[in-house]
Amino acid sequence: MERITFGVLGPVVAWDGAGGVLALKGPRHRAVLARLITARRRVVPVARLVTDLWDDPGPGAVGAVQTFVAALRRVLEPERPARAPARLLVTEGPGYALRAAPGSVDAWRFETAVVGAAQLPPAQALQQLEEALELWRGPAYAEFADEDWARGECARLTELRLRAVEQRAQARLDLGRAPETVPDLDAHVAGHPWREDGWRLLALALYRAGRQADALDVLRRARAMLAGQLGVDPGPELRRLERDILTQDPRLDLPAGPSSAADRLWSRVATDFDRTVAAGARARLESTVGLVRNLAVTGGGGLRAAREHRLAAVAAAEESGDPELTARVIGAYDVPAIWTRSDDPEQAGRIVATAERTLAALPNDGAHEAARCRLLATIALEMRGTRSPRGPRAAHEAEDLARRLDDPTLLAFALNGAFMQSCTRAGLAARRDAIGAELVELAARHGLENFEVLGRLIRMQARSALGDFPAADAHAAAADRLAERHERPLVGVFTQWYGALRSAAAGRTREAEAGYEVAAAALPAAGMPGVESGLLPLTRLSLRLSEAGAGARQAAEHIDPEDDWGPYRPWIEPYVRLRDGNRTAALASLHAAPEPPADLLYEALCCVRAAVALDLGDRTTLTRLHTSLSPAAGELAGAGSGLLTFGPVARWLAALRQALA
Repeated sequence: MERITFGVLGPVVAWDGAGGVLALKGPRHRAVLARLITARRRVVPVARLVTDLWDDPGPGAVGAVQTFVAALRRVLEPERPARAPARLLVTEGPGYALRAAPGSVDAWRFETAVVGAAQLPPAQALQQLEEALELWRGPAYAEFADEDWARGECARLTELRLRAVEQRAQARLDLGRAPETVPDLDAHVAGHPWREDGWRLLALALYRAGRQADALDVLRRARAMLAGQLGVDPGPELRRLERDILTQDPRLDLPAGPSSAADRLWSRVATDFDRTVAAGARARLESTVGLVRNLAVTGGGGLRAAREHRLAAVAAAEESGDPELTARVIGAYDVPAIWTRSDDPEQAGRIVATAERTLAALPNDGAHEAARCRLLATIALEMRGTRSPRGPRAAHEAEDLARRLDDPTLLAFALNGAFMQSCTRAGLAARRDAIGAELVELAARHGLENFEVLGRLIRMQARSALGDFPAADAHAAAADRLAERHERPLVGVFTQWYGALRSAAAGRTREAEAGYEVAAAALPAAGMPGVESGLLPLTRLSLRLSEAGAGARQAAEHIDPEDDWGPYRPWIEPYVRLRDGNRTAALASLHAAPEPPADLLYEALCCVRAAVALDLGDRTTLTRLHTSLSPAAGELAGAGSGLLTFGPVARWLAALRQALA
């Protein structure tokens, strides 16, 4: 099905996959479409549509709505066979719903971008906000802005746009771009003089641009406008800003930050290192790996760059022909890893192959045991999510070696490998919790802050799987505190997703949906494609299947085949076939789907398969899934990821047993 997109940030419009404008016929047709978009995928009863579209509906109003809907369906799904169920504008219960994907409506994309920008560094936030503001083509729901059903949504979107303009201005100021910020803010306060934050930002921009008198004049204008038109005094922020400008308080200057002295030191040391350490020296290569390791924990572009540089460093080390150097370069990248799916499986395979060759080339004596331990831990980490017996075996050998050597740093690295290989079957949350507990204690005792953060996140995941949310909450909060203290931005990605999981586990579906949308908006900047790919649509499926009485067929109605399902596509294909009404193809797809990978979503994907098997009555698959899931009977399916849940495994097992009986 061709992906249709919708625009409401201006006149209501729909575009085809090539960007062509679709002919939506008359204003009533566009009104029906706009009204359904305001419902955000929820059902709007026909009676409500009639009331909203006519001041005094006549006896033929219901028939007219049905005619409008039929015409819209022909435009939105021109290739749908006659009498085949609609996929986009669907009939459900007493009315209609537009099952538009979250990214297919400009207003929804705008909202996600603005909310997500608040979590980003200034440069990334600025880019995201500028792209979001470009989506606006005029007033929201332009031709319907005065309708009662649109007024609230128009006001909300307009407020969000004004906030985005102010966030963009703040990002520019944070980047030291005060002069170019002034014209936009001048226009902003002229059009919206009641917004105190606009006045504050304009005055601050003028001050930082060296225009102190103009800044004070802006604040006096703000006071006069607020008093004269609204009858209120300026708020505390404006009063404080005026006082600070008069005294030229240093706090108003663009903060150089604690890194300014560090930047000068960095430049001097880098220059001296480059001058004194000969080109081609091995010290350069080993120092590079140390930098790459530090780069990785910064997240975002740093993590992506670290992956690239790491592989180049490993290749350069192996080219030297020195297995000891290669072992040191490979083993020095002891960056804690929390997600059991690789961000780059091809690169991981190359790292493993080099580590195996280096292991074989190292002398098998006591002098090289630490190097062997690091290589084995690396193999265990990089083989995450695979079903090769080599991964668990390498993890076990690394842990044994680290304990024998009594080296806390080695043991922390080896325990990370053991965690990565702790998803070989269902029901291992308690094992992962024990690994996390040991990591927290070990890292706290020896000052290994990165591994202490890892241990907290592991325990957050494991306690979630075990349904112990008070403990999971405590570990999430501790991880956030550590992340703030040690500048580890990636931690917030996982704790934010955990917050949405908490809502989902408590049955607060709408709150969870909103939380997932916000969390997903921050993922592209995090540099973790292994986490990002396919995750958001999977959370939607988890919410549908967690609803009481919901089965595969009901969930299939909410499936958008055009969504980016990423690596989860093989387990979603049966739902697509069910949605098409082709049960034979659904069964074939169910049988064709492989065993889910050995990662934190193993139980979740088993439940995804179980829903289809229950609907189709496939006894072979039901029996196999009952055996697979039984060890996790006391857990919440998927909650061990810390991201989503498909509900209690016990409930799924009961349904499987009932079907088999």
